[in-house]
This record gives sequence, structure tokens and C-alpha cells, in this order.
Amino acid sequence: MKRLRKYSLTGLAAFVISCSLPFLAAAQDRATVLIGADLVRVVPPGFYFQGLTAPTQMRNSAAARFGTKRYVIAGLVDTSGYAADVRARYEGFLITDSAITINGSNLGVGAYGFGFSNDGKLNVLDLAGNEILSVATTKDNQMKRPRPLMMTKSGNGIRLYSGKDYAVIAAK
Repeated sequence: MKRLRKYSLTGLAAFVISCSLPFLAAAQDRATVLIGADLVRVVPPGFYFQGLTAPTQMRNSAAARFGTKRYVIAGLVDTSGYAADVRARYEGFLITDSAITINGSNLGVGAYGFGFSNDGKLNVLDLAGNEILSVATTKDNQMKRPRPLMMTKSGNGIRLYSGKDYAVIAAK
């Protein structure tokens, strides 16, 4: 009888643990938008793109943590030293230390330039200025006070906004 009870409790414990694993995995990918000192700690003071380094506009920077140690960081930079054709496509940086999706399209680990275009797209560029990803954005007409760049939580991901236009970033 004792042996049967012992096996029953062991089986029950194994069952509970195996059922909770999907919830633990989902919690590891949950997004948290960083603010204050946590934000300042991860945002770089400047960013290299196409042979130049531009200072970060800290007031127009945002970051999110997925789980405990996975980050996505975005910030606008001062592009005044860049040629007009570069400024038209490049407005900031996007850094991710783990694979992510942007509106369902895959983006690997790395540092990238980005720009929101007037035709409703978010374009992601490698550091040489070559476009590697372009996704359609969504307009959030409910947004009362749009900012030049910000992040908000959206389900298990985040929305990266430029004004009222946004794209959804999720951990992969």
C-alpha cells in the first residue's frame, strides 16, 4: 500500500511538472518594456552606421526585455552628418541579442539601422546600408499622443512605434 501511494504521488508530481512546462516557457518570452535606469543601462550613447557614428537621442530610445536576459533596443540618432539619401532611409538603430520576428518576418541576432517610410513600411538595414527586411506597418488611430519612437507591450511581444505607425516585435 505504501509503495502504491509513493508511485501515485511520484506520478502525480511528474504530471503536474510536465503540464506546467509550457507555461514556464511562455513566461521566459514575456516582454517587459524598460524605463528609467533600466533603459539607460542598455541603450548605447551612439551608433555606427555606414562609416559614421551618430549620437543616440536618449529621449527617443526604447528597449524591451524578453524573459530575463534577452533584449531588443531601438533608438533614434542624430543623422545630420549623413548624406540626404541616407537620412531619407535611416533614422535609428535596432539591436537584438536573440532571434526575433517583426510582423512575422524573421530577424537574427545583430545590430541594424532602421527607418519608417512615408509609404507605411519599416525598413531594416545592415550596417552597410543594405535593406535586409521590409515590413508593412499598422496605423494606430487610437494613439492620443504619439511620440517619435516608443515601445508598448502587445500580448507576448511589443509594438515599436514611430508616431502612430507600428510593427510588432516578438521573441522567436
